[in-house]
Amino acid sequence: VSDAENWFCECPKLYSGKLCQFATCDENPCGNGATCFPKSRRDAVCLCPYGRSGILCSDAVNISQPSFSGTDVFGYTSFLAYSTIPNITFFYEFHLKFQLANHHSALDDNLIFFTGQKGQGLNGDDFLVLGLRNGRVVYSYNLGSGTATIISKPLDLTLNIHVIHLGRYLQKGWLKVDDQKNKTVTSPGRLVGLNVFSQFYLGGYREYTPELLPKGSRFKNGFQGCIFDVQVRTGMNQDLKSPGTPEGHPSSGRNVGQCKGSPCSLIKCRNGGKCIESGSTVHCDCLTGWKGAFCTETVSVCDPEHDPPHLCKQGGTCVPLPNGYTCHCPLGTTSTYCEQG
Repeated sequence: VSDAENWFCECPKLYSGKLCQFATCDENPCGNGATCFPKSRRDAVCLCPYGRSGILCSDAVNISQPSFSGTDVFGYTSFLAYSTIPNITFFYEFHLKFQLANHHSALDDNLIFFTGQKGQGLNGDDFLVLGLRNGRVVYSYNLGSGTATIISKPLDLTLNIHVIHLGRYLQKGWLKVDDQKNKTVTSPGRLVGLNVFSQFYLGGYREYTPELLPKGSRFKNGFQGCIFDVQVRTGMNQDLKSPGTPEGHPSSGRNVGQCKGSPCSLIKCRNGGKCIESGSTVHCDCLTGWKGAFCTETVSVCDPEHDPPHLCKQGGTCVPLPNGYTCHCPLGTTSTYCEQG
């Protein structure tokens, strides 16, 4: 296509540039290790990694209670991944709480957490999975000789926050949901150890489509809502603690927000600055000596924000010096601060 001097190529899908040399995501505009997804020829969507938000994932988010958005229109789930849980072979106990985003799709077929291994064992892979199906909590594990599953009664949807305790010792597993009775199961076959090598996934998976996942996980969608206070122990006499290395810290994640996020939860004012919000407008109120959107820039002695202000008069220009400043005086003025005609 030519437009007098300006010719350009009309590009096929997913390519851009004068010579159609760029796939949209080759020139990845996304920051901070985001997953770039070509939404159209000229447009990429940035699926933000853990701790980031914004159109280009440039905003830092401080996440204490992660919220998950299920499976997005591109087929990706939001998730957190923690380092492999050590010593989980013979005994484990998990406690966690969750809050549902809604009482429809969030209850349908949604993963809460998963750890497993790839490769097909004789009776499927070793795995441990917790999810929601048809309004009930489903807990399954396979030690290599067949799957054991416990299904709770339907969740009481008048409760705002749900609490789950579950565990396993050798072949015997148990699940307690909210105020429901404790339910137990014994896994089939003779194997007694859970051998899993994957990371501990919360809310979804790293992979693009569920077909790529280890056998046995079987939950189509990621979690929709908030999951918090996840704790685990792998010895009966141990204290419960948060997963991750260091404790409580995910090693990676994608598209995770802060539960009940306020605008201030999305920005972090530095250097003692305070976040001020009104409605969805948000800004950092900086301590003396700092400026910038996030209070990361130092105030120069010549800046209008400097306290005390510089003394250059009559349009004199303040020029910072290593110690103090000087005034460059406009024509027709003189003296230290250009105060004389």
